[in-house]
Amino acid sequence: MSQIPAVLITGASTGIGAIYADRFARRGHDLVLVARDAARMEAVASRLRQETGVTVDILQADLTQTTDLAKVETRLRDDARIGILVNNAGTAIGGTFVEQSTDDTTRLVALNTTALVRLAGAIAPRLANAGEGAIVNIGSVVGLAPEFGMTVYGATKAFALFLSQGLGLELGPKGVYVQAVLPATTRTEIWEHVGADVNAMNNVMEVGDLVDAALVGFDRREPLTIPPLHEAGQWEAFEAARKTMFANFGNALPAERYRTRT
Repeated sequence: MSQIPAVLITGASTGIGAIYADRFARRGHDLVLVARDAARMEAVASRLRQETGVTVDILQADLTQTTDLAKVETRLRDDARIGILVNNAGTAIGGTFVEQSTDDTTRLVALNTTALVRLAGAIAPRLANAGEGAIVNIGSVVGLAPEFGMTVYGATKAFALFLSQGLGLELGPKGVYVQAVLPATTRTEIWEHVGADVNAMNNVMEVGDLVDAALVGFDRREPLTIPPLHEAGQWEAFEAARKTMFANFGNALPAERYRTRT
């Protein structure tokens, strides 16, 4: 791996992915940009080549399609220059669970979870063998809040958080850093996918602010970065409560409260 590793970013044609590309390019990292829209990626790539002098490759791929996904996996496995993966590609769909079509939710799950796992799985063995590198998974605070009503989307983001935590425990001792980033409402095109006007919303974070905050967490090697959370102690208390509860899972018998029907 080079002293300054290349970064592969999915969903890199716009929004969070495009800003990650900008920020890593300005840090001197070569880039591999992945998205469906080659023209928009090329516009990002051309600007960054001119402004920063880094090498920017584009890889057109629809990560819900097996052949395209395999193409990106191969690049991650074989290109030893790539030392950082930013799993940013994702989408959302509008409506309630009973209103959404099974085909739409299947594509949502494929992009938000299956692609996440397969791309991480493509690069993780190589990074672990090298004893260095990083995987960044973009989740959402929705994954902590079923009350928001985005049932399938939220479930995929809960998956992204759990995957990141599990990978961090497994890969951290091998020298590989894993970060989960949980944005709240951010000014991206994802809102168009659910039929909402982000410009009519209050308390919206700008994409540049979101990515800059996420990179502060990245530089600190935080396992979890929640840019909109002002009181870090709240997450720490949440984690402490979870671990306390887990320690009390005495499994030899059902809990006393389930041994009576009254």
